Amino acid sequence: MTPRLPPHAPGMRIGLFGGSFNPPHEGHLLVSRTALTRLRLHRLWWLVTPGNPLKDTGDLPSMERRMTACRALERDPRVSICGIEAQIRTRFTYDTLRFLRSRCPGVRFVWIMGADNLLTFHRWRHWRDILRIMPIAVMDRPGATWKISGALSAHVVSASRLPEDEAGLLAGRSPPAFVFLHGKREAQSSSALRAAKRPFV
Repeated sequence: MTPRLPPHAPGMRIGLFGGSFNPPHEGHLLVSRTALTRLRLHRLWWLVTPGNPLKDTGDLPSMERRMTACRALERDPRVSICGIEAQIRTRFTYDTLRFLRSRCPGVRFVWIMGADNLLTFHRWRHWRDILRIMPIAVMDRPGATWKISGALSAHVVSASRLPEDEAGLLAGRSPPAFVFLHGKREAQSSSALRAAKRPFV
């Protein structure tokens, strides 16, 4: 089966925001708005993963339920909800980014993640290669701001870090290229919502 991708074209600046979205919440919406505005993106794709390789996925709701919940929450027409990783049968970001780069020549992708993920980025498969594949934008998250100063990955990317006021240029930069975005932070998290037993939409 040929994977279905959201509309795209050479020259477009598209952000890739991956996660389990278990469940999606206001913090994800804040990341979307921040990325679209400050990175000057044309589009943003939420990549709903089949499961995080670093986490227990035994109780993870189905892809269909999570994608339905994402679509119910995120209504911005510039944002697409897709399950590309399930379609290409991978759970690893490295594989996903390589696939998209090969399938979408000329598209200026940016990988987007929260600062909490930067703390464990050095545990991701081929994480150093990910830095060479695509520019990365890291969004500040409550509780992670000061911790990342000691993260191995933060030290590695520091040499390719752009000033925050140049974030709009990130999509056009050749990797490795990295920017850390500060601003309004949303304390809500998927783990807290699961603990509170908030149901899916």
